[in-house]
Amino acid sequence: MKITDVEVIVVRQNEVKMIGDGSQDTAVILVHTDEGITGIGEVDSSPEVVKAIVETPASHDQCRGLKEILVGENPLNIEYLWYKMYHYSYYYTRRSVGIHAMSGIDIALWDIAGKKMGVPVSMLIGGRFREKIPAYCSVLMPGTKEEIDELVAHHKADCNYNGYKFGWGALGESEEKDIELVEYCRQAVGENTRLMIDIGMRWTDYKYALRVSKEYEKQKIYWLEEPFAPDRTEDFGRLGDNISISLASGEEFGTMYEFKEMLDHGSVDIVQPDMSRCGGITMAKKIADMAQLRGKKLIPHAFKTGILMGATLQLIAAIPNADMLEYCAQETVLSKQLVKNHFQLDSDGYVHIPTAPGIGVELNMDVLDTYRR
Repeated sequence: MKITDVEVIVVRQNEVKMIGDGSQDTAVILVHTDEGITGIGEVDSSPEVVKAIVETPASHDQCRGLKEILVGENPLNIEYLWYKMYHYSYYYTRRSVGIHAMSGIDIALWDIAGKKMGVPVSMLIGGRFREKIPAYCSVLMPGTKEEIDELVAHHKADCNYNGYKFGWGALGESEEKDIELVEYCRQAVGENTRLMIDIGMRWTDYKYALRVSKEYEKQKIYWLEEPFAPDRTEDFGRLGDNISISLASGEEFGTMYEFKEMLDHGSVDIVQPDMSRCGGITMAKKIADMAQLRGKKLIPHAFKTGILMGATLQLIAAIPNADMLEYCAQETVLSKQLVKNHFQLDSDGYVHIPTAPGIGVELNMDVLDTYRR
């Protein structure tokens, strides 16, 4: 089997708002083969930049487009191809969007392997520890108590989630409001429900973060996510050492090298690689092992479409230290309709892990064609 083409399809809803919602657009990756098997992947990044990185012509030996690097190769040589892409695009791929583009391709390669062998990807990366996983509702933080109450009531009526995470949105405007909003969230979800808060990297002052985090301890927050920008490793470490709340981070990181620094120096308790940014399934499995070695839970970031959710579920099935699934509850057409039969919660708030070959998703071509750009 050989790779014949790597296709990037930019998909975007009609209006993109300047909010922290990654499900408004996406880059769908299709890796085609001479046996008619097509692998599906996705990238949570700037879709047009991803497309350029895949399609760009070579400048020299270590500055080549990813498509050029892959065409003609055996798609089952997955880890070899990961390092080939990394090596021959080294000028622009060491971090950030270059790794993002590689991630989507890597997901598609694993999808091909599963389809070729007739098994879900989880069976190719170690087997299955579980057949289902509890899901938490992941939404943006509203700005008022009334909006929080309405949002929680809506989602409680819709699904029996095993927790709620509020992030970005109105957080970071002031110390008083950051404290007040989380008090409202606790009141809305109830005393015995897991509550997670994602600051979205908006805190810039360590002492501010410490003061607010101490108030969050009173609300029994399950984890505090990305209080600082990811490069502020020392502040993560200081904060983690001085509060009882677990710190979570990782969605902005790429490759095992960045995760090693975070795990060694950042006092992070919940590791959150994004399959479409960290280096794909190949790298996510290594990161899961690194977290397991240090006694950390791994709860991947998955705020996108059903493609990323499918890939995330395959990893979750195959590792011992998974805890929950991030369930993107944003009301966008792409978040729920880009794949057929989007993942649903059962009566206990669990999502069942696909057993179909590959990552277990099928594109809704009508939606893809309607929103492709």
